[in-house]
Amino acid sequence: MDDASKERFRARVVSWTEPARGRRDRAVAASNRTGMTQLFAWEVGKPDLRQLTDRPEGTPAGTISGDGRFIYYVDDRAGDELGHWVRVPFEAGNAQDMTPELPPYASWDAKSNDDGSALAFSTATDDGFTVYVLRPDETGEDRLRRVYRSDALLEVLAIDAPGERVIIGTTEKTGTPRYALAVLDAETGQRVAELWDGPQSSLGNVIDSRVAGDQRVIAASDVSGDRRPLIWNPVTGERQDLPVGDLEGEVVPWDWSADGGEVLLCNFRQAVQRLFILDLGTGALRALDHPGGSYNHWAEVGTWFGPDGNIVAQWQDATHPRTVISLDRASGRQTGELLAPSAVPPSRPWRSVTFESDPGQTIQAWLAVPDGDGPFPTVIETHGGPESVMTEAFAPMAQAWLDRGFCILSINYRGGTTFGRAFKEVIWGRLGEAEVRDIVAGRTYLVDQGLARPDQVFLTGWSYGGYLTLHGLGTAPGLWAGGMAGVAVADWVSEYEDENEILRGYDRALFGGPPEEHMDAYVKASPLTYADRVDAPVLVIQGRNDTRCPARQVELYEARLRELGKRIEVIWFDAGHAAADVERAIEHQSAMLEFADRVLSEQAAPVAR
Repeated sequence: MDDASKERFRARVVSWTEPARGRRDRAVAASNRTGMTQLFAWEVGKPDLRQLTDRPEGTPAGTISGDGRFIYYVDDRAGDELGHWVRVPFEAGNAQDMTPELPPYASWDAKSNDDGSALAFSTATDDGFTVYVLRPDETGEDRLRRVYRSDALLEVLAIDAPGERVIIGTTEKTGTPRYALAVLDAETGQRVAELWDGPQSSLGNVIDSRVAGDQRVIAASDVSGDRRPLIWNPVTGERQDLPVGDLEGEVVPWDWSADGGEVLLCNFRQAVQRLFILDLGTGALRALDHPGGSYNHWAEVGTWFGPDGNIVAQWQDATHPRTVISLDRASGRQTGELLAPSAVPPSRPWRSVTFESDPGQTIQAWLAVPDGDGPFPTVIETHGGPESVMTEAFAPMAQAWLDRGFCILSINYRGGTTFGRAFKEVIWGRLGEAEVRDIVAGRTYLVDQGLARPDQVFLTGWSYGGYLTLHGLGTAPGLWAGGMAGVAVADWVSEYEDENEILRGYDRALFGGPPEEHMDAYVKASPLTYADRVDAPVLVIQGRNDTRCPARQVELYEARLRELGKRIEVIWFDAGHAAADVERAIEHQSAMLEFADRVLSEQAAPVAR
């Protein structure tokens, strides 16, 4: 990899920020400025950060207490995402284990009330999903209260300002990844309210009112086919679906103003984001005149009303690394740069393209081309998830391929989010089928446009994108020069046996049950099943401590390919699923570039006679 490519990976950026619910002058930020993603305290508006974590495997995720006094994160074992919630003071200090009485658990959600006196979170263990309410500064047996347990996938979405009610999203009514909202009494666990739009719908994106005494929340429902915002009062049961005019695509709430009068909304249309403010008093919807690009990436977090009422925004585009900027609340125009990234070499832009997959099915993708005239060697990339979306992003991996003379296409395949309910749900119960058809259609588009050499198209992706790489190689052979999969799923059956309990719950929802009830579906969706059909070289990069995509299922895939005489290389690293180490990312990208170069050089080598 050349120096320019490495510089982009080493760009010091802020990955995301989250404000304290009760005081917007304090926030937690994640940044790679030490070379490893760690958590930092940010006094909002100041240009510096204070480092709070220094874990060898990095700390890519966390949250801040409502009063801004503490930062919480899961302290796991070498990145395996199994551990305990701990906290460190905002001013810095030693980590304190908040649940020493519990065995290790998987937990991805924690919500604090306004004054930080209560923290609600869920855990996933072999005993199912459990909701706890922690009173951090109290003593005695009531300090940690177990309030709810379920075998179904659930997550904590909010806790009200006094710490008396917890809102969860639960799949108990559907058995699929569709959520109903349930409100639990924080002391007894009793259900005190529910919101459900029927078995074909899902609710989420819950945001509490910031006005004292206001019990209402904003949420989003996809009962119309696309997510749309609503206001719900769990106490009175009153519901108001918010007007968003004739906006196409999905419209989701991102924040609620301090005075309760305005809502910050994001409109997703063909993976392009536009920000709006809705005046709740007049119903007027105001489009913000903000810079193009994206205002978050992967997760819907990072853009919010700041302490002065203006907007703190997590912004990037294909040529500018992630940065935190301020937007004028009235106009949306940028007024400043709050947390700037380090300088990077010039980068190539992306453009949005569409093509047809199945008859009548339009697929959106991001295209970038190198200097020169095509056709080019090409990489087709697929995002993780599947419930995610690729928006326009500053992606050092993509730029490294472009530097090497490759065309790159990043596909928003079916199963992803922000393209509507039907688009997301079509893959449920039959993973890998529609997605691979979308990938093949992307290849056809590139060849027909004269951009891709038909014999030099590679597949790549990480996590679910790694799964689709392996699955595409086996279910659509003859089309690929090779595949490069990172932290991938190779066999859904052994994956289910070894993965953490959150992922088991999610897989049961995706497939309609565990493998013993739907073995045919699990086997049909597994790249291992099609190992004998793979006819291109394979590179897999996998973490030894990964509990989302565990090691054994990749070992089985590797052994099967070697038994069949197929060409496979596996690079193992001692960490979990999340990428936190900049230098490791450079090593992995270098390995993929070298792998592709070897494959292409072998194509060009004369045949011995």
